[in-house]
Amino acid sequence: MPRTVQIRDLDDDVYAGLVRRAAEAGVSVPELLRAEATRLASRPSIGEWLERTRQRPAGAGRAEILAALDEHRGAWPDAGR
Repeated sequence: MPRTVQIRDLDDDVYAGLVRRAAEAGVSVPELLRAEATRLASRPSIGEWLERTRQRPAGAGRAEILAALDEHRGAWPDAGR
């Protein structure tokens, strides 16, 4: 069942920004806010994201990362000059 959300006390400059963005996207302000709310609700919170990334196994160790960087950058300039 669809729900209705009402936001009160928006500053004039905030509402003007929403009107501008909606116009740029070719939609109404309610359509813009509906799309943004859908996008926001579909993404994990920062806490959820951090927890998932902590549980991910480490891919490469420090030595592998440094070796890849050295390979990408090429040889170091001669330090003796």
